Amino acid sequence: MKNVKWSKLWDSLHSSYWFLPTVMAVAAIGLAFAMLAIDRASQGSMKQLSWIYTGGPDGARALLSAVASSMITVAATAFSITIIALQLAASNFGPRLLRNFMQDTGNQLVLGTFIGTFIYCLLILRTIRGEDYALFVPQVAVTVGILLAITGVGVLIYFIHHASTIIQASHVIAGVSHDLDEAIKRLFPEKLGHSVSTKAGRLIEDIPANFDLDAYPVKALKTGYLQAIDNQELFKIACKHDLLLQLQSCPGQFIVQGSDLVLVYPDKHLFAKLTKRLNDAFIVGNERNEQQDVEFPINQLVEVALRAISPAVNDPFTAIRCIDRLGAGLSRLSQQEFPSPYRYDHQGTLRVIAEGVTFEALVDAAFNQIRRYAQSDAAVTIRLLEAIATIVSTTGNAKQRAVLRRHAEMIQRGSSEGLSEALDRQAIEQQYDKVMTKLAQQSQ
Repeated sequence: MKNVKWSKLWDSLHSSYWFLPTVMAVAAIGLAFAMLAIDRASQGSMKQLSWIYTGGPDGARALLSAVASSMITVAATAFSITIIALQLAASNFGPRLLRNFMQDTGNQLVLGTFIGTFIYCLLILRTIRGEDYALFVPQVAVTVGILLAITGVGVLIYFIHHASTIIQASHVIAGVSHDLDEAIKRLFPEKLGHSVSTKAGRLIEDIPANFDLDAYPVKALKTGYLQAIDNQELFKIACKHDLLLQLQSCPGQFIVQGSDLVLVYPDKHLFAKLTKRLNDAFIVGNERNEQQDVEFPINQLVEVALRAISPAVNDPFTAIRCIDRLGAGLSRLSQQEFPSPYRYDHQGTLRVIAEGVTFEALVDAAFNQIRRYAQSDAAVTIRLLEAIATIVSTTGNAKQRAVLRRHAEMIQRGSSEGLSEALDRQAIEQQYDKVMTKLAQQSQ
């Protein structure tokens, strides 16, 4: 796994509207000085090129002034449209999805292009001198300014299309589903030493008998959501100081300052500097993210679905799309190896106990709330059962099938209470029977 702290820093920069435009503005400054250096070195020798600007200083000033003023105006308009899109996203899809819109590289590139072109034109304008001074018209630089203006027109056309696309429900749901897929690919299985399953004869008895009594709790120094854990650093500390660490929280959980963060055994090796190092391995922030929290994108899809089937919106088709994506994600999860919480070093010594997320917890997070709020909606209920049938066909794990059976039974019972129409209940019963048949077939 790559460095968690660098990954967290990149995630923070990627989620901001200032980083990429700032980089592009700095690039525009560098481009301006480079073009001016070329102009000074050529001393007008490029006039024979037909595509180079050959006008005088007044024309160059007027041209660059027009480009600069238009670019800053369009940048302000683009920024206003972006803010409106964020407001629509917060009201329609939930405030937790604003982070997905903030990460949109297209909007950042658009703002960076307009701001960069504006800065470029200002820097070139200050160097143009008329005949009252030593005449200097940076022909190459002005030509590049014209090309940047033409590029800005193309970027504006792209932005109009992009801004109208990113607020569509299908685009939002597909984006969150992509985040879920990437989180699954990144986190399963998590590599941290050797799991107990790879060690023949290694059992939970490797935990010292007096661990619960003698383990020393390291307290959290911050309050917030646990966004990521530097697993490599924890494993390195445990091996170097001959420790056994038991993590008390997993990414996505809310921790309170002063609560137990990790149990350390034996405590005789613990000192203030090491306590600080252990705390530094836990990255805490104001909100959750999907860096190491696979449940977070599931919760985002559930939030969109719940808003869609609320009485105020009444949009079951959007909820059905969310269920389709949830079913696809859980189908992929059902084929992954959930890592053991017990991690061993190369000598076979137990070093870290890290309880991770379970398939049952993820299925509960995906289906529980939607099931409760969709009891009176036949279409959404049927799609829930269809999603479960899809997941059943991809899993060969008996425990996972038991979890899916429990959810199918809850959905069936809830619909019988929430639906007044007999034919709707009959359709759900038929779909429920299909799920039970698939479960029976997979168990054979």
